[in-house]
Amino acid sequence: MNRRVVVTGVGVVSPLGASTADTWRGLCEGVSGAGYITRFDAQEYDVRIAAEAWDFDPAAVLDPKSARRMDRFCQMAIAAGLEAIRESGLDIAANADRIGTCVCSGIGGMATWETQYQILLEKGPSRVSPFLIPMLVVNMASGNLAIEVGARGPSMTVISACASSLHGIGESYHMIKRGDADAMLAGGAEAAVTRCSVAGFGNMKAISTRNDDPKRASRPFDRERDGFVIGEGAAVLVLEEYEAARALGAEMLGEIRGYGASADAFHMTLPAENHEGAQRAMRSALASAGLAPGDIGYVNAHGTSTQMNDAREAVAIREVFGAHADHLPVSSTKSMTGHLLGAAGAAEVFACLYGMKHGVIPPTINYEYPDPDCRGLDFVPNVAREATYDNSMCNSFGFGGQNAVLIVSKV
Repeated sequence: MNRRVVVTGVGVVSPLGASTADTWRGLCEGVSGAGYITRFDAQEYDVRIAAEAWDFDPAAVLDPKSARRMDRFCQMAIAAGLEAIRESGLDIAANADRIGTCVCSGIGGMATWETQYQILLEKGPSRVSPFLIPMLVVNMASGNLAIEVGARGPSMTVISACASSLHGIGESYHMIKRGDADAMLAGGAEAAVTRCSVAGFGNMKAISTRNDDPKRASRPFDRERDGFVIGEGAAVLVLEEYEAARALGAEMLGEIRGYGASADAFHMTLPAENHEGAQRAMRSALASAGLAPGDIGYVNAHGTSTQMNDAREAVAIREVFGAHADHLPVSSTKSMTGHLLGAAGAAEVFACLYGMKHGVIPPTINYEYPDPDCRGLDFVPNVAREATYDNSMCNSFGFGGQNAVLIVSKV
């Protein structure tokens, strides 16, 4: 089967706000969601900044007992999923066996693991929570969301580091296309602003140490970039089969038009030379969408604000888009949200969908000093741009050389 797949709802929890409206407003206004870490005492750390989901309150969506039995990443997944369902108007009870969940994460319940391991060391094994495992494991974002809303179709999780949620959306798209489901709640959630996670990323020199100026720390493609700002949040999309959504009069935010995936098979953390694997994923997405490079009106880049990733992604975009790259807006919304790790791709698909809907291209903020290694692309510096465009590409690349690219289009 080759059914069309559309997006009818989106829910977002991000450092810019605990809803799609607040997050979109922040993206349009070029607001940075970075600040000083409050999730733990970071005074002894080289890195003391993060982009936390400052406004998120689990009590707004969960009763206290349920909240205590879920890690923060699951709590945010529930909040984003419920908002997406409200926006779509999807009646899950009417077709529960054909509606699935695929909410992904790169790390999962890191805070739960750290807390319970400390209890093990200090108080012994008998004091470890019986909820440790179901709070820790990554698939529980999908599982808990399915339980919360009664979705009894396929439920699974993709784990591919920072490409997780984009892979999850792409695989959910294929499930609907081939008839395995009629709708999927797909996206990602991450809550890794924790002691061990920040120490680990910091010691591998992946995250920014611009502690004196957190709002300006995430600066993708800028010559002065020194690493990403770790963020937390969740984004969930409601994907539906086109004919069914049209028959029900659903508002369609866009269509999933193409999806590509590849492996660098090169290095644990570094992108391949000239980001060759990313090039193949972008070309695969274009081919599956039946589009030429010149048909793409905007690229939401992976753009992490790390030296090598940004430079090699820029080379890859030049190689794939050729002369069209001279006129192609390319921005990184991570400059505002920070890097949401496994949830990043889904949040960035949201930016593409709302950008096409509202005729806006989100900016790359903190772009001050052009880097010749980034090949002179139009990074939409600092200020959002009004524009009309029909097709957007979203890039996500994960540790292990795992690449995912999605193309979304106006319906």
